[in-house]
Amino acid sequence: MTADNSLGVGVVGLHEGRTLLVALNHAIPPVVGLANENRRRVSGLRAVAGCDQDPEKLNRARIDCPDLFYTTDYRELLLRDDVNIVAIYTPDALHGEHIALAFEAGKHVICTKPLVNSMDDARRVWQASCANSGASKLLVGQSTRFFDSFRRQRTAYERGELGTIELVDAHYIHRMDWFYEKSPWAADTTDWVFLGLSHPLDLVRWYLGPIEQVQAIGFRTALANRYRVKSYDVYSVNLVACSGQIGRVMGHYGLHELPSARNAIELTLFGTLGTSLAQYHDMRYYQTTADGTEVKYDALYHQRAYYFNNEVHGMHYGEFANYAQYFADAVRSGLPYSPDLREGLETFCIMEAVRQSAATGHPVSVPPLLKEVGLHEAT
Repeated sequence: MTADNSLGVGVVGLHEGRTLLVALNHAIPPVVGLANENRRRVSGLRAVAGCDQDPEKLNRARIDCPDLFYTTDYRELLLRDDVNIVAIYTPDALHGEHIALAFEAGKHVICTKPLVNSMDDARRVWQASCANSGASKLLVGQSTRFFDSFRRQRTAYERGELGTIELVDAHYIHRMDWFYEKSPWAADTTDWVFLGLSHPLDLVRWYLGPIEQVQAIGFRTALANRYRVKSYDVYSVNLVACSGQIGRVMGHYGLHELPSARNAIELTLFGTLGTSLAQYHDMRYYQTTADGTEVKYDALYHQRAYYFNNEVHGMHYGEFANYAQYFADAVRSGLPYSPDLREGLETFCIMEAVRQSAATGHPVSVPPLLKEVGLHEAT
């Protein structure tokens, strides 16, 4: 930390990671018709370094954020004393190695979802954390949790406005031909359960707590066949929590564009006192209260500059800033935060259980996977 107590962030992987650099170092763009202050999205936190092996991505980042240190060597970034937090946005198969190296260097970590996409890397990351006695903290960058509508929903839940949750229903659906063109490794080196499905599975785990069992079915779309995708790109999943509560998750990554009434990510909570729905890319939040009144919030006009840099449906500037601020505050205060490393590995085990269930056609229990990673059975 510097004399002003600010934490320095080094970002590795400057395709999506460039968004975090901009979110940390740039003022929020002006909004026509509103009083504007030249204010940043975060306080006590600043980007200091960027790393990528692609010179073009380094040059693009230098244009946006010219005053930072840049390198193609991740280990060089880790050696810098001004880097307190490493933010990892590299391809999924590299996350395990990059997290372990950051822990060994004594750095705190933000890692974009999925935390890891293999049992070997899950064990490696947990062992690396144990080796430094948990001194390095980790936040999984589950961006959906930190979007305005989902934050409103969580606040209503924590206030008790929805009562006891009896069913959680979540989906993430998005046409992904552009993603195969940008990241061809996605077609044959991973599974959509670790990519898109990680969003709704994390949301269900957030509300239901530890999951006991999953049952999943999968399907390959015409789009997946065109790009020779090895995994299923449609999933339907039922989940049973250790508490006995249930959840449902759907993912579809080969569809045509959605009708405007539906959103790419939606989370519905069915409670004893009310029901609520949060949406993304739109910023709408709906809640039906105990007396039957429906309330609607739509923060898109007011919050567009914060979340999208004035783009209608752009990159994740606001969510990334929100979770970076949240994590920095937790690092400084020592207070609990979520999703931390343990919860992130637990959610990975849920994803792995979904993958196995869809492949075999049978339900899969999650606790044995937790033990295989090295975690004690969740209670």
